[in-house]
Amino acid sequence: MIAADLFTALPEVVLAIYALAALLVGAWFGQDRIAHHILWATAGLFVLLAIWVAATPGSEASAFNGLFINDTFARFAKVLILASAAAVMLMSQDYMTRRNLMRFEYPILVALAVLGMLLMVSANDLIALYMGLELQSLALYVVAALRRDSVKSTEAGLKYFILGSLASGTLIYGASITYGYAGTTQFEGIIATIQDGDMPIGLLVGLVFMLAGLAFKVSAVPFHMWTPDVYEGAPTPITAFFATAPKVAALALLARLLHDAFGTVPGDWGQIIAFLAFASMFLGSITAIGQRDIKRLMAYSSIAHMGYAMVGLAAGTAAGVQAMLIYVAIYVTMNIGAFAFILGMQRDGRHVTEIASLNMYSRREPAKALALLVLLFSMAGVPPLLGFFGKFAVVLAAVEAGLIWLAVAAVLASVIGAYYYLRVVYLMYFGEEGEPLDGRTAPVPLALLGASAVIMVVGVVNLFGVEGFAFAAANALVN
Repeated sequence: MIAADLFTALPEVVLAIYALAALLVGAWFGQDRIAHHILWATAGLFVLLAIWVAATPGSEASAFNGLFINDTFARFAKVLILASAAAVMLMSQDYMTRRNLMRFEYPILVALAVLGMLLMVSANDLIALYMGLELQSLALYVVAALRRDSVKSTEAGLKYFILGSLASGTLIYGASITYGYAGTTQFEGIIATIQDGDMPIGLLVGLVFMLAGLAFKVSAVPFHMWTPDVYEGAPTPITAFFATAPKVAALALLARLLHDAFGTVPGDWGQIIAFLAFASMFLGSITAIGQRDIKRLMAYSSIAHMGYAMVGLAAGTAAGVQAMLIYVAIYVTMNIGAFAFILGMQRDGRHVTEIASLNMYSRREPAKALALLVLLFSMAGVPPLLGFFGKFAVVLAAVEAGLIWLAVAAVLASVIGAYYYLRVVYLMYFGEEGEPLDGRTAPVPLALLGASAVIMVVGVVNLFGVEGFAFAAANALVN
């Protein structure tokens, strides 16, 4: 049985062994001198594992007495997590090297965080859920404060740690209440205690506390307060990582918990998710308007995008989960391209993040300005770019589930949010001439910027098959 269990979780086992081995190698062979090699090896392993997971047959398998589940839904999320983590690793090398931040611990901590994310999306038990979540969180607390000589970076790490610890305590408290009423921590046992769609009040209280803890990880309002400060204070490649892989893992975990443990009462938790989605969409869209730093703007943009993704989840249907998966796949692609651009914002060798520094940028770098324009239009949901179809999918799922008010709210929030995206485009093409940016974008970020923009345009043909994969993943979860 142990051999069969290990085989089911073999990608996670391989990643865990690699992280431990890389830690020993880094400590033995001069630490930071081989940091570049560890970074490339980590990114390569992520790519290989993504291919491995994608090529795994579609059958469902569980391991470790039901604690771990490997199904189509988990594999879809894992491919997104591994691919986005690999992209962030590759595009971060030049930035981290130039600013003397290339520590051998950096790729290892990212590998451990990714390991936690892979465990999260395969969790089939409250204990497994918490272990994966904490493995991810502890690694992210450290990388947020990686720039030790920066007050902002240290502040970001400290805020994230304190608020994250509070969220973890809230989650485990809800899990303990749920265990007290259900008598088990396994999702199958929890859903079996809900008779005829009538959930005991104790389970509902436990679920509310767990949703509060997970909403923090997703950056959903009103648990979003850490996001702008951490996005601004952390080194930009780490901010890019925060904006991509952890969001996929948290949303997938949220969907897994709701459908596998509480799937027979979507009417009870759907209202909570709908509120989180509504508040996140509007607060993120409205607050982003006044931002002057592009990383803080991306933070509030992330809050709003998580709200749109949760519109699909609030529907409580397989179509809603499918829409959420399509949306998050498009969101990750857009963010990788946007942060690849932000990494190249430099003046006199100093990284610049003020939005005003992009004034008339199109005159100096027309190709990069055009690529960013495509990405920002896609984030705003302007047709016929791919971002429009992501928003259309979640709105359609909400309408089909009878959540007309939430669909209308999503459209209105999208209209409001278009302003701050279009303001950046306006500055790039029609702003007042100011002190120009003079930095050169490294080859890897430049390639990712161009690839993301091209995907936003070309992907409208058939979404590169993502719609079909998301359909299979959603039906594996909601059955």
